[in-house]
Parts: sequence; C-alpha cells; structure tokens
Amino acid sequence: MRLEQLQAFLAVVETGSFQQASQKCDVNQSTVSRQIQSLEASLGIQLFHRGASAKVTIGGERLLPHARKICQEWKNVEQELNDLQAGKQTELCVAAIPSACAYQLPPVLQSFAKTYPNVQLRVTTLGSDRALKVLKDGLIDLAVVMNNPFLTSSSEMVVDLLYEESIQVLMAADHPLSCHQQVTWKDLDRHDQVVFKDGYGLQRLVQEQFNRQGLHLNAVLELNSLDAFRGVIRQGDLIALLPATALKDVSNDPSLAVREIVAPTLTRQIVLVTTGDRLQIPPIYHFRKLTCELIQSKNRILSEQGFYTSPRSALSNQLLAANPQRMTH
Repeated sequence: MRLEQLQAFLAVVETGSFQQASQKCDVNQSTVSRQIQSLEASLGIQLFHRGASAKVTIGGERLLPHARKICQEWKNVEQELNDLQAGKQTELCVAAIPSACAYQLPPVLQSFAKTYPNVQLRVTTLGSDRALKVLKDGLIDLAVVMNNPFLTSSSEMVVDLLYEESIQVLMAADHPLSCHQQVTWKDLDRHDQVVFKDGYGLQRLVQEQFNRQGLHLNAVLELNSLDAFRGVIRQGDLIALLPATALKDVSNDPSLAVREIVAPTLTRQIVLVTTGDRLQIPPIYHFRKLTCELIQSKNRILSEQGFYTSPRSALSNQLLAANPQRMTH
C-alpha cells in the first residue's frame, strides 16, 4: 500500500469518476486505474462498483475514514517539515556549561530573541559530557561545552572553537597560598579541593593533569554551581581550580583571591557543537552564526588584554589537524 494509491482512492470517492480523479491527481486515467487495482489487490477486496459512475463498496466504506486520516497525517507532516525549513519552529533548545550561561551567552540570547521573537529559547545548564549526550539523543539543538574530541568526533558533529581560557586557583583571601603570586602543582597537591561533579568536563581535565604530574587530587567536596564554589571557598581553607571566565569579577570581592598556576599551565577550549542536519534550519543556523560572531569577537579583545590564551594554541592546532572539516573559527 502506497500513499499515492490512497490519494487516488480518495479522489475517485470525491469525484465519483476515474477520469475526474485523474484530473484531480494530475495524472492520466490509466494511472489512476492501475493504482486502484493495485490497492484492491493488496487489500484483497473490491473498493468500487464500476459502472456509469464509481460507487464505493462496503469494503471501500471501511477503508475511507482510515485513508482520509493517513493522507491528512501526511499533509500535516509535510507542513511541519516545510515550516521547519522556513524557520517557523516554535522553540530552540540549548545546553551550556555554567560559566558560558552566566558570562558568555546573555548577549547572544538577547540578540537572537529580537531576531526570532516567535521562537521560544530554552537554555539549560549542564556539564559538558551530559550536554553532548542530550545533543546526540536529539533533545537539544546546540551545546556550548568544554571540548572533548572523544564525544565530538562523529561525522555528523559540527564544532566551532569559541575561545580558550586558562584554569586558575580560587582561594580565600587569607589562605596560605595567597601569599604567592603563582602556585605550583605540588602546592596544590597539599591542599583539599572543591571540584565540579562527575560529568563536568573540567573535573576530568583537572584530574588528568594531576595524574600527569604524578600527584593526588584531594577532592573533598563536589559542587555544580559557581556561586556555591565561591561561598564555600570564602568560608574556609578549601581551594578550587576554575576557569578564568568564572573568576573575572573576583577582584571585586576582598574575601577571595585568584592565583595563576606555574607551568605547565592548564587551559580548556570552549566550543559550540551541533549537527550538520540542524544547520539547515534557519533559527539554528542563525544562533550558531551569532554565537560565533559575538563570543569570538569579545574574547579576541580579552585575549589581547591577556585575560584569555590565544585561540590558536598548540592544542587547537592539533584539533584542527585531526578534524579540519569540522572545527571552524
């Protein structure tokens, strides 16, 4: 059973004539006759009484409401897909890491809302690994996350490097390490730390660096909120390794201090990830373009001021060499 057979069936029912049905379907009469015959053969029952006019049999009467429903559903599907391609989708879903939600995305979201006022923006704060999983599952349209080549290497993924930033140490202003302008990895090894919960890319990045140094990460508390990190650090002897983005306004808080790490320094790349098929949808394409333009431009300025590392570091060059067709700047 094929859709065009059901459409021919409905046309004959509505016109009472194979000839008029052929005009309605924009095919010749013999084509309509073959479609009805094939449909009858497939169902094993006669659908029309052939005479001066085509009248529906009892079998045709039973088929009629179902045929109408199927054809209407197909029209609905066509309309939805046409609307999607025309940018008439009702919502756009984004998942982003906490620092991006707090400091990078707000101007993007405001600009997008002005361009697409009828598209409901839904933004969720998630860890990088979780955000990439829900993207693969089709639950969101785009993700702003810490780059993880192991999760973004599939051919359908499109990855844009937004910026690269250093990882710094947050501590209370009166912490013993605050007397140093820079701290070493061995210094960090001697102090208890607050870390992001499992599933956040930063937690994995920090743990891997400690492993490379042959040191132990003394993680005594897991959190998933930047505000919670500050509150806990402010009240005690714990320290935390956090991205520069999340620490840029700490200088305004006299109860906290931030220190750089002596080489080997640690950085992370923040990327925008979506899939190639989604970029065919105008609002998603525009959101990606807008995000890249606004965030990359903003962070180029901050990089020149020494706040971020250069986006074309050795690490990003390695990623580009491995995935030249998927990672863009």
